[in-house]
Amino acid sequence: MNRNDYSYRRDAAVPAFPDDKPLIIFDSECVFCSGWVKFALKHDRAQRFCFLAAQSALGAALYRHYGLDERDYETNILIEDGRPHFKSEGSIRMIAGLDFPWSLARILYILPRPFADRLYELIARNRLKIAGRRTTCYVPSPEERSRFLA
Repeated sequence: MNRNDYSYRRDAAVPAFPDDKPLIIFDSECVFCSGWVKFALKHDRAQRFCFLAAQSALGAALYRHYGLDERDYETNILIEDGRPHFKSEGSIRMIAGLDFPWSLARILYILPRPFADRLYELIARNRLKIAGRRTTCYVPSPEERSRFLA
């Protein structure tokens, strides 16, 4: 798995994309994941984050680039300053990047990474049982559209 900063820029299989803002790649068919995106849109008043459906061509290319299955989304991906973050690390960084009081989530870094990742994996494995699957991908509103790639 290539985790070097901006490694996707050197991968011919990954289309060029604007990477000047942190990018959250999510399973847009998962109700839980789409709900997280709606939450982030509401609480990211500074419009710090951009979003990308994993089901898009670019999303699939990035999953493959990082050695992940582009059909079984075991983790959201946060790409920030060209560096990928997965599982608990990515989720904590996403929440901590939101406006106050969500930025206080930085306190979650005190959790040992193996424990936090196991908790993340438990939720990720059961997310469709917990919240279900959408029959169509999440579609942003016209006001939100500028925050989404592809």
